[in-house]
Amino acid sequence: MRLKAFLAPAVVSAMALSPLAADYVPGELIVKLKKDVSVESFFGQSLHGSSLDRRIELTSGDLYVVKFNESLVSIDAIAKQMNERAEVEYAEPNFIYEIVKPIVHTNVLEEILSYNTSSDEGVYYTPADEKFGQLWGLRNTGSNAPRGVSGLEGADVDALRAWEITQGDRAIKIAVIDTGIDYNHPDLRDQMWTNEGEIPGNGIDDDGNGYIDDIHGYDFANNDGDPMDGHSHGTHCAGTIGASHNAIGVAGVMRDVQFVGIKFLTDSGSGSTEAAIKSIDYATKIGVDIMSNSWGGGGRSEALKEAIERANEAGIVFTAAAGNSSTDNDSKPHYPSNYNVDNVISVAATTAADELASFSCYGRSTVHIGAPGHEILSTVKGGRYASYSGTSMATPHVSGVIGLFLSENKGLTPLQIRNKVMVTSDPVAALRGKTINAGRINAYNLLTDTVPERNEPNPEDWQTVNVSSFESEHPYLENQTLETTYTVEGAKFMRVRVRKFDLENRYDFIEVRDARGVLIEKITGSGENYTSFFAEGDTLKLIFKSDRSVQKWGFAIDQVDVQY
Repeated sequence: MRLKAFLAPAVVSAMALSPLAADYVPGELIVKLKKDVSVESFFGQSLHGSSLDRRIELTSGDLYVVKFNESLVSIDAIAKQMNERAEVEYAEPNFIYEIVKPIVHTNVLEEILSYNTSSDEGVYYTPADEKFGQLWGLRNTGSNAPRGVSGLEGADVDALRAWEITQGDRAIKIAVIDTGIDYNHPDLRDQMWTNEGEIPGNGIDDDGNGYIDDIHGYDFANNDGDPMDGHSHGTHCAGTIGASHNAIGVAGVMRDVQFVGIKFLTDSGSGSTEAAIKSIDYATKIGVDIMSNSWGGGGRSEALKEAIERANEAGIVFTAAAGNSSTDNDSKPHYPSNYNVDNVISVAATTAADELASFSCYGRSTVHIGAPGHEILSTVKGGRYASYSGTSMATPHVSGVIGLFLSENKGLTPLQIRNKVMVTSDPVAALRGKTINAGRINAYNLLTDTVPERNEPNPEDWQTVNVSSFESEHPYLENQTLETTYTVEGAKFMRVRVRKFDLENRYDFIEVRDARGVLIEKITGSGENYTSFFAEGDTLKLIFKSDRSVQKWGFAIDQVDVQY
């Protein structure tokens, strides 16, 4: 097992625990006992000469964190033996989770760019915040995209039209479960939930809720009542959800909201399953409406899943970042976004060009919705602002939009809310096959129950047409770009058939684009007789790109499928 000294607490990799391959806190197991088990008798035993002499009872009552001496017994051996005991429901490692690491664009800290404003401004309510013009995720004018991106007007959450209906409600409480929140930030301090039953700093649990001095939330990384963010990740997420509309800095999706700062990730960005469970249970106990979760990794934890299920039973929505490893969550699960619980909404990241962000995880059956997540400007610690990219940034857009919806709609279950989020989303060609219904969240549609038409082909009506060959050299060349365009007059839908391809996975690829240049799919890796996702219209543009590292066999295309 390998040590990773940069994480706190210490962490090792659970490679021996097949099928696990995730980091965990060394010398600890999370154990759930069955009902009517004598706790004192069970924990007084010795296994493999290792005394299970310390336990921490979690809020769920029958769940314990057990410490043992890993120098005397391996975690896989003791977990196996404990799972075989009749008294044990399950035993699993105390996994380590981390922020879904964003790409940080530090130049934005010092430089404020000038962007064209929207023609909608003056028609709709528009915040006067000085950096609002840079918030393309709220209002994409097509000309306020980050440098290097060809923006697409309207590829946003449709905030301006939504704000004509509601700008939120101070009764809505959103738990940002993360690295904490800089609750002194000028754009956030007026948005913080305050526990009126607690007297600040007296060291007493005044309201009797089991937590001392939890004024604005709680810190489960350090076990105290101060969820101050020493990292910035949680603060960035909070700003996107609900930075004040106060003529300074940025503006959030919600003007009116209350944040509960819940810190379980340390200032280095990592935390344990134990702390995550405690955070979720705390948020459930104080009655939040939404839990926003821009973290993940670790392994599959039944204990964590059960905490999310308790939140679901309490009617709480659980938004979760899909991950930033550019992988398919259908085949390589990412937790907690992959848990099959009715309140979990897994979020992929889109760009200002309405494409799936290159870093974003995806999943045709596991990722529910796309949202802006590329170069998102928001609040960071110390009263400053910065631009980050990641599904961590997409998730708070979804949390904020659902917060707007909840301010106008009561009594729906999390599953009903999730379904409405998906069916009212804007269809996005680049998300076909990448999310469950290929949509980007739209706040106005959600609030008005507008269901956009999804113009899709009939699977039984495809016709195959022979076209001029588009083929690389075998092997192809380094730093090569090849292009072709296929047009079939009268076609309503088109897709390409790739007879054979063998490309360096994730580095060399064939782009499939529609007539407007919108990306439909990137084909990479290897395969035969592969059929791409479809594009609307009578034209397909194909672009092959290679780098200079590895040159493989290449590709051959000589057919397309069409529907008239």
